[in-house]
Amino acid sequence: MFVLFEEAGKFQAGRVLSEAEASSQVELDSGKRVKVKAANILLKFEKPQPAELVRQAQEIAQGIELELAWEFAGEEEFGFADLARDYFNDKATLEQQAGALFRLFEAPHYFRRSGRGRFKKAPAEIVQQALAAIEKKKQVVAQIAQWSAELVAGTCPQPIRDQLYKILFKPDKNAPEYKAVVEASRASHLAPLPLLQKAGAIDSAYQFHWKRFLFDNFPKGTAFPPLAAPAIKDELPLATVQAFSIDDSATTEIDDALSVQGLGSGTVTVGVHIAAPGLALVPGSPVDNVARHRLSTVYMPGYKVTMLPDDVVQAYTLMEGRDCPAISLYVTLDEATLEIKSSQTKLERVPIAANLRHDQLDAVVTEEWLENPAFQGEKAPQAALAVREPLSFLYRLAKSLKAKREVARGKPELFNRPDYNFRVVGNDGAEPVGSEQVEISTRKRGSPLDLIVAEAMILANSTWGGWLAELGVPGIYRSQASLAPGVKVRMGTKALPHAGIGVPSYAWSTSPLRRYTDLVNQWQIIAAAKHGKTAALAAPFKPKDAELFSIISGFDAAYSAYNGYQAGMERFWTLKYLQQQGITELTATAFREGLVRADDLPLVLPVLGGNDLPRGARVRVKLGAIDEITLDVTGTVIERLDAPAAPEGPEEDAEDEPVAGPIAIAVDVNEAETTAAPGDNSSP
Repeated sequence: MFVLFEEAGKFQAGRVLSEAEASSQVELDSGKRVKVKAANILLKFEKPQPAELVRQAQEIAQGIELELAWEFAGEEEFGFADLARDYFNDKATLEQQAGALFRLFEAPHYFRRSGRGRFKKAPAEIVQQALAAIEKKKQVVAQIAQWSAELVAGTCPQPIRDQLYKILFKPDKNAPEYKAVVEASRASHLAPLPLLQKAGAIDSAYQFHWKRFLFDNFPKGTAFPPLAAPAIKDELPLATVQAFSIDDSATTEIDDALSVQGLGSGTVTVGVHIAAPGLALVPGSPVDNVARHRLSTVYMPGYKVTMLPDDVVQAYTLMEGRDCPAISLYVTLDEATLEIKSSQTKLERVPIAANLRHDQLDAVVTEEWLENPAFQGEKAPQAALAVREPLSFLYRLAKSLKAKREVARGKPELFNRPDYNFRVVGNDGAEPVGSEQVEISTRKRGSPLDLIVAEAMILANSTWGGWLAELGVPGIYRSQASLAPGVKVRMGTKALPHAGIGVPSYAWSTSPLRRYTDLVNQWQIIAAAKHGKTAALAAPFKPKDAELFSIISGFDAAYSAYNGYQAGMERFWTLKYLQQQGITELTATAFREGLVRADDLPLVLPVLGGNDLPRGARVRVKLGAIDEITLDVTGTVIERLDAPAAPEGPEEDAEDEPVAGPIAIAVDVNEAETTAAPGDNSSP
C-alpha cells in the first residue's frame, strides 16, 4: 500500500512498511524511511506508483481554474476530495483528488487552510484584494527585470538614480530598486558600484562623496530653521585690556582672543578670552537643539557646514572693534621666570582690538621677528606691529609651557611633517561642484603663531578642567592613560590625566561656537564663575548626569564621521590636483610596508615594489590611474633615490592616514590634541 502525506508544508508519497494506530513507517522513492503521523496521511492507494501519482496530480493541478473552483466550493469547510467531486465529477479519480489538493494548497488567496486537507473559501473581497496584490507583484517583478536589463545595457533608470545612496549604503532589500541592482550585478558580473558607474548613475565624483555624507549625517539637508540669537542679559563689566585673536582668514567663528598686561613690571597677566554664547543660550532652547543635533562644525576644503547659523555666530563671535561678551581666564606670571602665580576667571565684555590672520602673517611673524626687537624682516602690517611686544612675550611663554608639558609627557612633541592648506579657487565659500581649480600649499607645523595659540588654549582647557573638578562640577574631559601604543584618547566626565598632552586634566572649553562639548563645558564654567563653591548645585549638568554621557556618545560618533569626511575630501582634492597639474611621477618616503607618503603633497598610496623598502627610504614613484569615486591611486617604484634613511620620527607620529575611501579616519592621538581643530587653525 502507498500513502500521500504532508510533512512540513510539503507533499510526499511512499510505500507503507508498517502501520500502527498513531503512525506509519513509510519508505520514499529515494530509499529514505520516515515515520509519518496518521493525521498527516491524506490518501491511501494501491496504484499507481507514488512518483507517478505525484506527477499526474501536479499536471492536473495546473489545469484547475481557481476562479471556477472557488465558485464550485461551498460556503462551509470542505475537504480536497469534496472539491474534486464538485469540480470534475462525483467519481473523481485518485489523481484528480490529489491534483485538487495540490491546487487548493498553493492558492491561499482563494482558499484558507483549516487543517490537514481541509479548506474554506475566502470571502469575495479578500479574493479581489489578493488578486490585485498578485497582479501588482507581477508588475513589480516585470519592472525589476526591465530596470535590470537597462542597467546591464549601460543606462540607469531614474528611480534607481534617485535611490542611489540608499541602495549602496542603507538598502531596503525588499525594494524593487535594490533588487534590480542585485539582479543586474549578477547578470553583468560587476559589483554594484562599478555597475552603477558604468550605467551613468554617478554624474560627479565630488557630488557622490558630498551627497553620501549628507545621506549619512544630514538626511534633511544642511539648512537651518529660522533662529534668532538670544541676547545676553547679564550686566557685564568692561575689561581693561586690548585683546586680539589669531585665526585663518576663512575663520568666521572667532572663539578665542588673547591679551597681555604688565609688561616690564615684573608681573605679567595673560588673558585668554573665549566667546560666551553660553551666557545667552540655555540647554533645551531652539538654538541649543540645533547645536546638539550637529555637535560640531564640519570642515572640508573650500567649504564648511557650521554648527550654528551664521547670524547666531556673528552675535557672539569676537569681532574686532567690538566689546564682546567673553569668559576670561587671567593667568598671573613672574615675568622673568614665567612661573604661574595665580589664575582667575571672569565674565566680562572684552574690547577686541584686532583679528589677526596667521596666513597673512606667518611669513612676517617669525621666530627671529619675535625674539629680536631690532629685526625688521618683511614689512609687518600695522595690526601686528601694535602687538609685537605682547606676541613676543606670548611666544616666550608658549615655548616654556611646551617644554614643561614635554617633561610631564616624557618625550618631546615632534612636528616633522608640514600641514597642508587647500584653496578651492573661485568658489568664495560657496559649495564646490568638484571641477574647480585647487591650490595646495604647505605650512610648517608648530609655527610661532600656531604655538602661541595652541599653548594658550591648552593652558585654558587644563586650568578650567582642574577648576571644575575642584568645585565638584562635572565636565566633559579628554584623557589618555599613557603614550603606550594602542592607548587611545577617550572622552568622559572625570578629570583624568592626558598623557599625550602632558596635563593633569583637559576639558575642551575654548571653541563653543564650533564644538558642542565646549559649549557644554562653558555652561559649567559660567556656573562656577557665578556661584563658586556652590556651583555644583547651580550648574546645568549635575554629577553622573545621563545627559552628559549621551552628549559624549553622540559627539564621539559625529566628530569621527566629520573628521573622516574631511580626510576623504582632502584626498579627493589632492587627486584632483594631480590631474590638474599633470603630475604622473612624484618623490615619496616609505613609512609602512607597501605604502609611501608623498614628499610634497598630503598623499599616502600603495606602491608596487615597496614591500622591501625600509622605513624612511626615498623613492620616485610612477602614478597609476586615479579613481575619484573610490579615491584610489596606486603607484610603482621606479627609482630608489637614496640609501635607507633613519625613520622620520617615532612610531607615534606615523598616523593611520587614509589610503583610499571617503570615510577613512586619520587621527594621531599623540599629536591631534595640540594642533588646530579640523579645517581651522585657532585652537586645540
